[in-house]
Amino acid sequence: MKKFKGYLIDLDGTMYRGSEPIASAADFINALNKKNIPYLFLTNNSTSTPENVSDRLNQMNITSTSRHVITSSLATAKFIKHQKSDANCFVIGEEGLYKALQQEGLTISEEAYGSDYVVVGLDRGVTYKKIAEACIAIRAGAEFISTNRDVSIPTEHGLLPGNGAITSVIEVSTGKHPIYIGKPETIIMNEAISELGVAKQDIVMVGDNYDTDILAGINSGIDTLMVFTGVTPYHEYSSFDKKPNYHVKNLSEWIDHI
Repeated sequence: MKKFKGYLIDLDGTMYRGSEPIASAADFINALNKKNIPYLFLTNNSTSTPENVSDRLNQMNITSTSRHVITSSLATAKFIKHQKSDANCFVIGEEGLYKALQQEGLTISEEAYGSDYVVVGLDRGVTYKKIAEACIAIRAGAEFISTNRDVSIPTEHGLLPGNGAITSVIEVSTGKHPIYIGKPETIIMNEAISELGVAKQDIVMVGDNYDTDILAGINSGIDTLMVFTGVTPYHEYSSFDKKPNYHVKNLSEWIDHI
């Protein structure tokens, strides 16, 4: 069994479900820390800051600092910064996205028209007016960026519209396809791999969602470890065209391999 020198780890469905930690998640992270193996948490969540996410994990006794967390907002901000360091952005989103862009020194504009980028993240207070302004800006030449493709998000009330649903309204209206940042895209993965500082052949991506976590690893050319404690049920494993390198029912089965 291969020993990995770095871990990229999904959150919802892998570390916790809703407000409850998944059994053995804390033990798994403790085992990584005991062996001084670096790890990062990757999430398509664009609304929370890394500090918010880290605080939530620590409340579940899952060891984390803000530097352990890569959100789709953080990866989006760094991607734009690499493209245009003084970019002017019109934003649909919440605190996590605004703060990530500001921390990279990017300008957030109240006026959509004339912006360099239209950046879309989940916004639970989005208005028709703001969507219309985003469409006008994109038709005028602004680059269209979306933090992730997630069309729905799980909540205690069931599945609710995700950022992909908001993005699709703008995409259909403008006929323009956005650049997506979050899993399963390679953009967030490349950012995480760079931050982790471990050679790709020594990294494994751990997650519960085949369509985001596992495909993100496959698309990025790194090994994958699938757990069946979240979105994708075990009975679907046999139908995967490209199977994960490893799979376990839960993380307790992997701790001895760390």
